[in-house]
Amino acid sequence: MQTKVNMAIRILSSKSIFLRSFVTTLKFSSGALQHYLRLPPSPPDIVNDVSRVLSDHRNPHDDLEHSLNTFSTHVSTTTVEQVLKRCKNLGFSAHRFFLWAKTIPGFQHSVESYHILVDVLGSSKQFAILWDLLIDMRESKCCEISPQIFRIVFRAYSRANLPRDAIRAFNRMIEFGIKPGGWGDVGDGNQARKVFDEMLETKCLVDVLAYNSYLEALCKGGNSDEAYKIFRGMPSNGIEPDACTYSVFIRAYCEANDIHSVFRVLDRMRKCSLLPNVFTYNCIIKKLLKNEKVEEAYELLDEMIEYGVKPDAWSYNAVLAFHCDHSEVNRALKLLSRMENDNCVPDRHSYNMVLKLLIRIGRFDRMAAVWGEYVSERVLSFCFNLFCHDHGLCKKKGKLEEACKYFEMMVDEGIPPYSSTVEMLRNRLLGLGLLEQMRYLLVKWNEVLLAQYKSLQMP
Repeated sequence: MQTKVNMAIRILSSKSIFLRSFVTTLKFSSGALQHYLRLPPSPPDIVNDVSRVLSDHRNPHDDLEHSLNTFSTHVSTTTVEQVLKRCKNLGFSAHRFFLWAKTIPGFQHSVESYHILVDVLGSSKQFAILWDLLIDMRESKCCEISPQIFRIVFRAYSRANLPRDAIRAFNRMIEFGIKPGGWGDVGDGNQARKVFDEMLETKCLVDVLAYNSYLEALCKGGNSDEAYKIFRGMPSNGIEPDACTYSVFIRAYCEANDIHSVFRVLDRMRKCSLLPNVFTYNCIIKKLLKNEKVEEAYELLDEMIEYGVKPDAWSYNAVLAFHCDHSEVNRALKLLSRMENDNCVPDRHSYNMVLKLLIRIGRFDRMAAVWGEYVSERVLSFCFNLFCHDHGLCKKKGKLEEACKYFEMMVDEGIPPYSSTVEMLRNRLLGLGLLEQMRYLLVKWNEVLLAQYKSLQMP
């Protein structure tokens, strides 16, 4: 029976604006600040408050819906997703919150919300409610029931040690318009061995996917030697190993910190004209860097490009993090440029790591250039916490003026920094008696918040 579970696991392999409470944070009395007393609470505040309400209303007899009504005008799809993630262990209350949000006029749950709720109910072992949700999704057609949802269900049953229920879930897939197929990894070496032997005895089709899952289960269970024996017998059974087969051993050896064996498998793959995917390459790069082998990591990046396996941002960021941790400014900046030359756009993590490094070592001259490039890339809008670098800049002796300049640049871009950043800058200015400068910056911040609030009111 476990075979079916394994098959399933393998195959199934508006607008949110961050408004902060101006009065609460800065306690700055003016007519403009009083206006913000009437602004709706910011999403982070709503998430905290709603999560607290769910926690306080766990009893089925509690009037949770009545307590939630005060938030009805401020709930967005993003808010719902964040609350569900926050309340992962409150399955019953999370489901009631989900149903309550559904009743808000004009509100519609996102697909991601349904996926998160399925995971929450599974993690909380609320399987009866989970199936009621799936049936409602099927009948109302409010959200497509995808293979990914059943993969979440199988994982939930697996974590709850309910294999028979997982099998029943597998058998019900067809009821929801999903045709199961393939063979997935068991995750337990002993059980995988029993299932694999049963497949051979019953003359079931044992393909390369079945072997790969079996090998992965053995490796994860610490039986790499046994897995290698099975691997060597694959050709005699008419099964040729593929790239995924070799990758199973690469990941296992990386986990065991056996770099020599990793490259032994990698060399064998090359001889067979097979290539790892980006994920497997990244595993090797990460392990090399952990062992201070940065040059070998660069060689792998070059190899990936040479063989047409395009490195992703994670590939470069892993090496970039190494340079930043070792305060290697020139190499970090050179790698940042290489990313662009290799057609891999640096993301916010790339820039944040470099900015923090430059601030930490006091290279403010280089920081200005990186900041300018960061703004020109227009990735600023994805990452408010970039301005948290001012938390370091404000504390540097004699650099308060530069902190104010970057504050103003960010506000001019229409992006209000975090209120915690504003408070730190405000306190520094107050401490130095620079009241006019403080008022000027707060008015600028006030203006951008007001502009965003007005845009929120637009139809």
